[in-house]
Amino acid sequence: MSQQILIVEDEADIRELLRFNLEREGFTVHEAADGTQGLALARQHTPDLVLLDVMLPGVDGFEVCRRLGAQAETSHIPVLMLTARGEEVDRVVGLSLGADDYVVKPFSVRELILRVKAVLRRGGRKVESPVLERHGIRLRTEAHSAEVEGELLSLTATEFRLLEDLLRHAGSVRTREQLLNNVWGYSFEGYARTVDTHVRRLRAKLGEAAPMLETVRGVGYRIKE
Repeated sequence: MSQQILIVEDEADIRELLRFNLEREGFTVHEAADGTQGLALARQHTPDLVLLDVMLPGVDGFEVCRRLGAQAETSHIPVLMLTARGEEVDRVVGLSLGADDYVVKPFSVRELILRVKAVLRRGGRKVESPVLERHGIRLRTEAHSAEVEGELLSLTATEFRLLEDLLRHAGSVRTREQLLNNVWGYSFEGYARTVDTHVRRLRAKLGEAAPMLETVRGVGYRIKE
């Protein structure tokens, strides 16, 4: 069965361009012209990835991203944001709301397809151990669930992979470059902020276990052994 992509984009010509190229790559594509319809289709189809425009009429892309992350049935779906605005603040806002990646318009279709495939590979990789536990944190990879002292956490797909990587290397410092390569699937200048933003979000959700996620200044992050 082919993987499903949901495109949430108000410009019909961009939707058509994306649909044509994604279907040519073997994906099943669903389309929404606004945020409200996009949220409805995400709940209906539970796609493998959402391509989400920021500048949508009514409910904008930032709010759609926030709502997807807040609902249990859609919080695990990776989000790749499309923005015509290249300002860093827009990228940081999108990442802070749980987006997995972003592409600035006008974009290269080839680059976007590669980004889509990279995000999907990250979400579908095989895991080594089905259960990871440290300091009251329990992560079950097959069920894609995480909890602290028995309380279920609502994590995005990227936050889950980040926590998994840190737990698998508990006691060892993980550099930003290592995290970018293993969690995001790429590493290049300018993406260190991506790691920092997601670590802040993850730490906030860990509650009483947050002190176990340490910052090693000038190096990276680690879960205490």
